[in-house]
Amino acid sequence: MSHEPLRHDTRPLNPSESPEYIVERNSRRASDASRGGTQYISQRRSSNRDEFDGPHQILDAPSSRNFPAREEELPQLPTNLDAAEQDRILHEVNDRLSQCAFDFFARYQFPIPIEQDKRRVQVPSDREWNEWVHLLKRLATRRRIPRHALHNGQIKQLITVLENSLEMRHAAKHSSRPVKDDRNVLQLISAGTQVAKILKDSSAMQFFDCLYVDTEKLISERRRRVRFADH
Repeated sequence: MSHEPLRHDTRPLNPSESPEYIVERNSRRASDASRGGTQYISQRRSSNRDEFDGPHQILDAPSSRNFPAREEELPQLPTNLDAAEQDRILHEVNDRLSQCAFDFFARYQFPIPIEQDKRRVQVPSDREWNEWVHLLKRLATRRRIPRHALHNGQIKQLITVLENSLEMRHAAKHSSRPVKDDRNVLQLISAGTQVAKILKDSSAMQFFDCLYVDTEKLISERRRRVRFADH
């Protein structure tokens, strides 16, 4: 069997590519660095670099007449529900959302991780709403939720809708919070409606729709009473 002779590359070697040059170059860089000379710094952007410390601009300050109002000068939004009524409404939304998530996990047999410091899930209240949100978001980011399980297959929209509902859970959890204005209460009920819609839970949507209508009626009734009392 014949062997073909090895072919050597006969192209002239670039001096900057020779082993001697590479060794010399590296030695020179190390020497410069030790003497505080030229530093060879990577051009890669640091992951923790604050872009506001780089080149930037500052807008001209507005005139005093156009300056934003102070906190005490902001207009008062109408608030007709007292703290107890708001707590009742927000707890209803919180509990119904937990039921919605519980049913969603049961319907599609999604796994719920077992945690040593938490009880196994037997009823919706075994996990707070923020914990259900965390599980749903993890399923979505891990691509564990099939598109047909969501309204119009809106996987990305699911995360946004869930995050919008978290304020409601926080408001229901902390009774020491300031009383919310009427629009904010209705907005939080609407956030529950959007969660139920994207999870395709028709009974939950009907619940939130009724709660919204009842709350709106209660607000309108209180507003009429205030106007009547002023006259």
